Amino acid sequence: MGIILAIVAGALMSVQGVFDTRVTESSSIWVTNSFVQITGFLVCISAWFFTGRQSFADLLKVDSKWYLTGGILGAFIIFGVVKGMSALGPAYAVMLILIAQLIIAYLIELLGIFGTDQVAFQWRKMIAVAIMIGGIILFKWD
Repeated sequence: MGIILAIVAGALMSVQGVFDTRVTESSSIWVTNSFVQITGFLVCISAWFFTGRQSFADLLKVDSKWYLTGGILGAFIIFGVVKGMSALGPAYAVMLILIAQLIIAYLIELLGIFGTDQVAFQWRKMIAVAIMIGGIILFKWD
């Protein structure tokens, strides 16, 4: 189930990036970003209303309050995706986004930061990243 959800999330992120880029053509990046965040908030509040209503006070129990900055990061993610897609096109932008995500996620695991379990360095994972970078180069090669 985790694999299916990850695939669906990746697909939805690509579609959302294109949608947000198109909306920005008629508006501005911050108006689009605000609309995306507000509509996302409304969906989340609706889902919360129908699925148990756990207390928002539970957010105060989070170990590190820095973890609560996810929405702020989300605003800059949308900004970067929209600007990247408008400048590079969807495919190239998504390739660069994915490689950046993979590298940072692997560093987070290697260092065991943000509450993740630390993993041992593996050369095959670095080779996989190098192959992905090679794929990006091959994809853009004219």
